[in-house]
This record gives sequence, C-alpha cells and structure tokens, in this order.
Amino acid sequence: MGSLLFKKIFHFFRNKYVLTLLIFIIWLFLFDSNNVLDQMKQQKELNQLKSDKEYYQKRIKEDSQKLKELETDSKSLEKFAREQYLMKKENEDLFIVIDKNKKK
Repeated sequence: MGSLLFKKIFHFFRNKYVLTLLIFIIWLFLFDSNNVLDQMKQQKELNQLKSDKEYYQKRIKEDSQKLKELETDSKSLEKFAREQYLMKKENEDLFIVIDKNKKK
C-alpha cells in the first residue's frame, strides 16, 4: 500500500510541468528579490508606519489646539507655565504636592 502510494507520488513529480511549477514556486518564495517572505515583512512594516502616521497626526492636531489656546489666552499660558515649568510670581512661595496614589 505504502509502496504504491510512493510510486504514484513519484510519478506525479516526474511530470516536467509539475516539476517546473514546483521549482517556480520555490523560487518565488525563497530566492526572488521580491519574494513572499520579504513582501510579508514589508507589509507588516507598512502597517506599522501607517499606524504611527495616524498617531502623530492626532498628536499634531492636539498640540496645535493647545498652542492656539496658549497664544490667545493669557490665563491658560500662566497656568501652563506654572504647572509645566514650576514658574511663580515674585514674593510667592511654591509648594509641590505629589499624590502617591496617582498612577504615572
């Protein structure tokens, strides 16, 4: 039974068209400059870059809105300077309170 199956498979691969097709497929998968494995890696990288692009466009939009708010509103500019750069007015003491329960 096993020998008969082996003979059928061997006879199938002796066909020159099947053999040519098999060699062509192996060539495409492994040796071609645009092989399938490289195509898959490049597609994965492209998807990552698209995701990064979307993230950075969202951040640019948010930062542009914050910048516009800081340029137009002096109170928000003062609040930003006090919170981010720990600036203070003259004759004013600054106390920093750190909440230990707050997650970073």
